[in-house]
Amino acid sequence: MTSFPPASTEAEFRALTRQDLLPAVTGSLGLRDVVPFTEGSLPVYAVGDDLVLKLFPPVYLDELATERTMLEVLHGKLPIPTPAVHDVGERDGWGYVLMERLRGETLKDAWPKLSTEDKHRLAPELGEALAALHSLHDPRLDVLDPPDWTAFLAKQRANAVEHHRRTGLDESWIGQIPAFLDSVELGSPPVVPLHTEFMRDHVMVTHDGERPRLTGLFDFEPAMRGAAEYDFVAVGLFVSGGDKDFLRRLLTGYGSAPDEEFSRRCLAYALLHVYSNFTWYLKVLPAPEEPTLENLSRIWW
Repeated sequence: MTSFPPASTEAEFRALTRQDLLPAVTGSLGLRDVVPFTEGSLPVYAVGDDLVLKLFPPVYLDELATERTMLEVLHGKLPIPTPAVHDVGERDGWGYVLMERLRGETLKDAWPKLSTEDKHRLAPELGEALAALHSLHDPRLDVLDPPDWTAFLAKQRANAVEHHRRTGLDESWIGQIPAFLDSVELGSPPVVPLHTEFMRDHVMVTHDGERPRLTGLFDFEPAMRGAAEYDFVAVGLFVSGGDKDFLRRLLTGYGSAPDEEFSRRCLAYALLHVYSNFTWYLKVLPAPEEPTLENLSRIWW
């Protein structure tokens, strides 16, 4: 039986390929017909036609409980499918979840093939799914981080300038961050379950009939509890992608009529987001003629 290799540090984990882990997947876990997926920050494998295996190295083992909890709570509760859990466990310090495989292709892969009309049809359905997620009340979700949303935001705010400097963001943008964040009132909104990466990459669709159909939402290990608008960071950046009409339709499905400050709050949450990388965003999204954060908020949200 082949054991899983050490991966107690980020460096050890990043040195491993998905092929490196296959002997342990088939030997230690006893799985067959296993094929690695190429996408995702954690190793994920197709197991036959019906199952998916997701691995959690020791350095990220704490994310296993989040993924498991979200999958167990959400299954059958949203208007689009989420994977059913088949097995959860640990081997050699690694965690794993064996789950149902969702049908179709990712919205990211399908997007270039969809007509404007198809996209407009999907927008409110995506909003409805996100609203259903945010409306869930289950005591099992109390284990999600952070334990104190206000304290989390304060920490992110204190580290914001240094965080964006580490990502290589130009100083002309960095210099605007403190004043912009000071000018945005985030208030004390209700705390709800968050996906945090609600993006085309994590939504599944089929398009084998007259119109595309949403067939799944996945990837829950980064889930948190916090303000609902925190989830609209990924929505604006990676679903609507600066398309204001699409975002409006999605918000209609969500059941929201944003006030004038909505776009500014979304940009503030984007600046405070755990995975924020404006250096990357500015390469792939439309930028304003006048490079200010105020203008950026209006273009992206």
